[in-house]
Amino acid sequence: MISETNIPALASLEYVAYIDKNGELPAQFQGQIGVYAIFDQVKVLQFVGYSRDVYLSFKQHLVRQPEKCYWLKVQTIERPNRTILEKIENAWIAENASLPLGNGENKEQWTSPINSKTLMTTEEQANYDNPLIDDLVKIKLTKNIARRVEAEILAVLELRGLKTQIRFNPKLKEEGLLDLK
Repeated sequence: MISETNIPALASLEYVAYIDKNGELPAQFQGQIGVYAIFDQVKVLQFVGYSRDVYLSFKQHLVRQPEKCYWLKVQTIERPNRTILEKIENAWIAENASLPLGNGENKEQWTSPINSKTLMTTEEQANYDNPLIDDLVKIKLTKNIARRVEAEILAVLELRGLKTQIRFNPKLKEEGLLDLK
């Protein structure tokens, strides 16, 4: 039983493949409360977080940072307890001896919806900034930019062999945001 005084060392946990040989995310964590550490291809710690459903969090992080999500270490707990979750998260970060980039200056890239407007091409930016277009056209342009970025993300995940269904929230695309449904 995990408690505030009985925190497993990150090094003591087994690595779990982010995407298994069947192209699926680790389904054993669906609906599980816990703390997780995400590692890149060469097993360098990228992010430590906690969630009421670690599986859903894995999906969100994968679409936001597909090139940095290759390995996981997970500690689940029975009941939600923010104090214990935060203690485990802090202990793992301390054990790493340096703050993972995903928990520092790049935290927003790991935890917030993707703002596709920041990824506009020069042509898209010129069309968007055109003073002759109205707000309705801008919304349509923004949706198209979000769809392009979504297609690029899905293509990267397909190359990684992902078979798990990924669905973005269509309502957010009008704002240029990509987040899972």
